[in-house]
Amino acid sequence: MQPHGEVRTLSGRVRRIVAPNPGPMTGPGTNTYIVGESDLVLVDPGPAVASHVDAILACVGDRLRYIACTHTHPDHSPAAAVVADATGAELIGRTTADDRHQDLSFQPASQIDDDECIAGQDWTLRAIRTPGHVDNHVCYLLEEEGMVFAGDHIMNGSTVVIVPPGGNMADYIASLRRLLDYQVKVVAPGHGELIQDCRGEVEKLVRHRLMREAKVFAALDQRPQSLDELVVNVYDDVDPMMHEWAKLSLLAHLIKLEGEGKTLKTPLSGVDHWQRSA
Repeated sequence: MQPHGEVRTLSGRVRRIVAPNPGPMTGPGTNTYIVGESDLVLVDPGPAVASHVDAILACVGDRLRYIACTHTHPDHSPAAAVVADATGAELIGRTTADDRHQDLSFQPASQIDDDECIAGQDWTLRAIRTPGHVDNHVCYLLEEEGMVFAGDHIMNGSTVVIVPPGGNMADYIASLRRLLDYQVKVVAPGHGELIQDCRGEVEKLVRHRLMREAKVFAALDQRPQSLDELVVNVYDDVDPMMHEWAKLSLLAHLIKLEGEGKTLKTPLSGVDHWQRSA
């Protein structure tokens, strides 16, 4: 495991610093990537922890041109404003509505568009809009190496929590498949080590989500059930300590099925229950 604060070289153009925020949802910590040599772009600066910011600034010096964020969750973007103030770098990314889970300090001058590129000497980053985990999520493809900086679109060692309403399961599955439209060789996730087989990882994740969805639908074969009831059966392979998080992705599956006309939501005794549609 890479020590926090250490700068590790991953390729001729890419280095990584791991933030000191390990945990159940962040794994070893948030990966911050530095791309380039003479002029740099920082991808996902992570939390505004002083030691992490110091490590970033020591690495980039006066060469930082851009700070690109995949999304605005508190483990990915808060250091952006701090580093931008120190370096004058331009903020790149997208914002979203305040759902009490967003970093509101991240305010780029404009919203980066799908397939828009930023470039420096010997590197080009292409923005790929990938809503799903949250609606402002963007992956960045380093075209010269076929490396995609995936934020929380793909994580190494665990699946991504989808949190409605900003998160959307149908969008997430479509966005996973969308990566296959690009020349992606290596996934650089927001948490964990590099993933060498993008196509294999995408196919595995889509298969997992659809199998989970089938399990959700099968669990609705008898009577209307609440999220608390469903999560016990649908996520019986997950540590019960994680069931509160699992209920978020479970709700995202149910909303997707509802949109497809396969389920109905009914309030019973003040609690939403779900059942198959007739």
